[in-house]
Amino acid sequence: MAKVAVVFHSGYGHTQRLAQSVADGANAELIAIDADGNVPEGAWDTLAAADAIIFGSPTYMGTVSWQFKKFADASSKPWYTQAWKDKIFGGFTNSANINGDKHSTLHYFMTLAMQHGGLWAGTGISYNNTKASQRSDVNYLASSAGPMAQVAGDAGAAEMNPGDLETGRLFGARIQEVASKFRG
Repeated sequence: MAKVAVVFHSGYGHTQRLAQSVADGANAELIAIDADGNVPEGAWDTLAAADAIIFGSPTYMGTVSWQFKKFADASSKPWYTQAWKDKIFGGFTNSANINGDKHSTLHYFMTLAMQHGGLWAGTGISYNNTKASQRSDVNYLASSAGPMAQVAGDAGAAEMNPGDLETGRLFGARIQEVASKFRG
């Protein structure tokens, strides 16, 4: 089994809940970026030892939170030594709006992964785009790049859509599968 780490920032608990679903699917270790943009003791060692790294952040104003950006800027140390080269990468996000410019956040993650010499893995999950589709279906928001979740601005993390959470879990399982193939 590959070692997978999910490094994420959550402002109001929604991204944390999605991160847990992704981690459950990937059998991954969670690394929470705190409100000051810092990671806990040992996080950089966990990321160095990981076969795959999954990024997570809410989409704020069309991109990652400033806390995630602080983490990304701090990753210039492993970048300098190419410590994350050839690792598998993926990412996920959520916002209050159906679109919410979430693709900008996923593209930010992709760029960061490419700067580190990583290999990006998308969802690998088909869309539910028929008249019979329901909002609670898996990958209803139709992202190939990484899971997107949507939660109304006045809804708590406990009210997250089960289809979005299942999309996260399936994505985590895909990252584990891909990373295990590359690890072998």
